[in-house]
Amino acid sequence: MKIDTTLTPQDLKESLDRFWQLSGEKIELIEKEYDTSGGSPVFTVDGKYSTRGWTEWTEGFVYGSAFLQYDATGEERFLELGKKKTVERMATHVSHVGVHDHGFNNLSCYGNWLRLIREGRIEASQGEIDFCELALKVSGATQAARWSKTHDGGGYIYSFNGPHSLFVDTIRSCRILMVANQLGHTLMGENDSPISLLKRAVKHIKSTARYNVFYGEGRDSYDEWGRTAHEAVFNTNDGRFRCPNAQQGFSGFTTWTRGLSWAMVGFAEELEFLDTVPEAAFEGICDKQEFIELCLKGARATCDWFILNTPKDGIPYWDGGAPNLHRLGEWRDAVSNPYNEWEPIDSSAAAIGAQGLLRLGRYLGLDTRDGQRYWQAGLSSSKSLLSAPYISEDPKHQGLLLHSIYHQPNGWDNIPEGQSIACGESSQWGDYHYRELGLYLSRTIKEEKYYTFYGCLNEGNSK
Repeated sequence: MKIDTTLTPQDLKESLDRFWQLSGEKIELIEKEYDTSGGSPVFTVDGKYSTRGWTEWTEGFVYGSAFLQYDATGEERFLELGKKKTVERMATHVSHVGVHDHGFNNLSCYGNWLRLIREGRIEASQGEIDFCELALKVSGATQAARWSKTHDGGGYIYSFNGPHSLFVDTIRSCRILMVANQLGHTLMGENDSPISLLKRAVKHIKSTARYNVFYGEGRDSYDEWGRTAHEAVFNTNDGRFRCPNAQQGFSGFTTWTRGLSWAMVGFAEELEFLDTVPEAAFEGICDKQEFIELCLKGARATCDWFILNTPKDGIPYWDGGAPNLHRLGEWRDAVSNPYNEWEPIDSSAAAIGAQGLLRLGRYLGLDTRDGQRYWQAGLSSSKSLLSAPYISEDPKHQGLLLHSIYHQPNGWDNIPEGQSIACGESSQWGDYHYRELGLYLSRTIKEEKYYTFYGCLNEGNSK
């Protein structure tokens, strides 16, 4: 990608103002038109949200979006919508033992609700605080219970595929374990044995960094700095790693860009969080500084791969090794083209990845060369996302971020009439993380409190 070194967050203010206007319209359109009796909304087909019964991981994004909209605009109706729907709809997600997505679903709604309370943005009773805290505690413990051990004494939160499967995306579910731990919660196991949520989160992140991320160190023939595999497969009899694999990517030996983006933001925001946790908390778990270095290496590597293997405007194709990319010529040196004839763009990977770039840049320091590079790359990608053809301005289209892809190998994504590839559609994870990116930038411009997932912790339980 081509990094605009002159761009500032303030340059995006006018686009963000328009963004939040459109965002509110889309939230209200879904609330008016979508029937939840068939399941939670997942992605659009011809501009209308539809469901997909594969795994229930997107409903929290719907109500989380309402909280983000209130945060950015102060419009009370979005706050009330987020609260009402979270109470009515999200209890089953808190205790859902069949998914690896608790850090997506529940932190997006319960976490944002509690964060707004902690920041003094809204008034709340002690009952509301207790309600949100309990949901986050139970969600974190439920997520941590999906556990497989590795032969080296480590382990991972296994995906919905089963105990053999470690997904790169699940690094972002570690957030819910971190929050639950800081709220004082513990998972209880057999014979009343306590299980540290922090320890399980650390072990999972270590496994992700070791098995799902590549560093150009000769691991295999497809090893290159920053490449990621969607899935790492293990022998559950002895916990040994067997091979990389992919569910939504082209293969285990290519980089599914949305999986890459989950790692980018997952490592970066965990680095921010680690600064709030005292070294003593890691006693008996790991050396804190070594763990920080591991997360920093993962963040740098994945962000570097994104920069090197994304079109010049910072919006990636769905997989860096997609089989027909070669037909697009020197696609890295051209502007992304969602209407091409060969391979889809995945704008949701950009919305997620841009936040990772910004967070890593800020973490390293905007007065450093590397910090500036990542920061400016994040701004450059954000500028493209906030412009045509990615922002949805059609008042009848329920999606906000266009050209998102769900599952290219399965052929689930809609191919509009007259097109040869999937394009023009939206997803709940794309729209939510688009709004999260928008809030990050809006708060930066206004010099408001820095936006983090652990903002739902108060001063007493965040240190």
